Amino acid sequence: MKKIAILGSTGSIGTQSLDVIRRFPDKFKVVSMTCGKNTELFRKQLKEFRPLIAVTADRDDAEVLERELSPELSGTRCAWGEEGLIAAATLAEADIVLNSLMGMRGLVPTYHAIESGKDIALANKETLVAGGELVMNLAGEKGVRLLPVDSEHSAIFQCLEGNRDKKIRRILLTASGGPFRGYTYEDLEGVTAAQALKHPNWSMGKKITIDSATMMNKGLEVIEARWLFDVPSEDIQVLVHPQSIVHSAVEFEDTSILAQMGLPDMRVPISVALGYPDRLDFGGRSLNLFTDFKALTFEEPDPEVFRCLKLAFEALKEGGSYTAYMNGANEILVERFLRGEISFTDIGEKLEKLLENHDPIYNLSLDNVVETDRLSREDAKRA
Repeated sequence: MKKIAILGSTGSIGTQSLDVIRRFPDKFKVVSMTCGKNTELFRKQLKEFRPLIAVTADRDDAEVLERELSPELSGTRCAWGEEGLIAAATLAEADIVLNSLMGMRGLVPTYHAIESGKDIALANKETLVAGGELVMNLAGEKGVRLLPVDSEHSAIFQCLEGNRDKKIRRILLTASGGPFRGYTYEDLEGVTAAQALKHPNWSMGKKITIDSATMMNKGLEVIEARWLFDVPSEDIQVLVHPQSIVHSAVEFEDTSILAQMGLPDMRVPISVALGYPDRLDFGGRSLNLFTDFKALTFEEPDPEVFRCLKLAFEALKEGGSYTAYMNGANEILVERFLRGEISFTDIGEKLEKLLENHDPIYNLSLDNVVETDRLSREDAKRA
């Protein structure tokens, strides 16, 4: 039985992961769980899965939960904050840590989990976007596997199974194109938050949905792919594929291309990561490719329209602290857009100016990454 720590059990990835786990009570046991503010759902999850550690963002919530649940869940210890996240991620009983936290909160507990020898099912982009070199070096040193949960990186991972020693010519990273595919830059200038939050194919949180609309989400995935698969940025090509059936592909040295396809369902990559090396029947629908889809289309995104994607490639090439700085600044700019303080196109324009003025650091430590993130957020609030 595989024992799992779930960081972010009440979010979209966390709840879908629990859907997968429920189907296999003989294969999986949840030993630690964390949540942010959704303590109502968290209570229900704790009563069902009875973990050893339950972690909330705030101390008050943890103390309330402990009082309410102590008679029923005497074996569950409550904790809070970053220390609680680290405790949940490094719990001795855990075999694998599913990190589905939002934002930079995911980096530090993941780093400590790797230090303690845990395999990581990774759905937190910031871990590799901000600390890619640092994290991958530590994972290599500790002999830890990073199993991607993002649909695109899971697709690449699956294409490389059995081909690990084969030379890669290109990674073809697909993108839905978001709600503004085909727009000009002038069209984007009047975009509202309500429009940007209407993703055509996927149901996601607000921040990721806005990142999808600006195509920063794809830029972050380019950075992740560079570290996960040790491929330089010039060998990663982004293709807009509005049907979201081809989740990504790999072209090998002989020009053969292997693609992973399926209906949009995050339970597929979740089940691949949690079940590895086995495949699990999680109850999803099959893809009737040749009868349900008349055509699958692909096109290249315009980097002058979707400037955030261009900035992500540039930050990756510059290296050092550029990607960590870009990530933190972008998060604040997205928040400001959602609050109505700046326009949709301001996200990319302000981010470009911030990156131009960034004084980079190289050979980053964990403290360097955390401090770069802090500074980037302060700068973005003033931009």
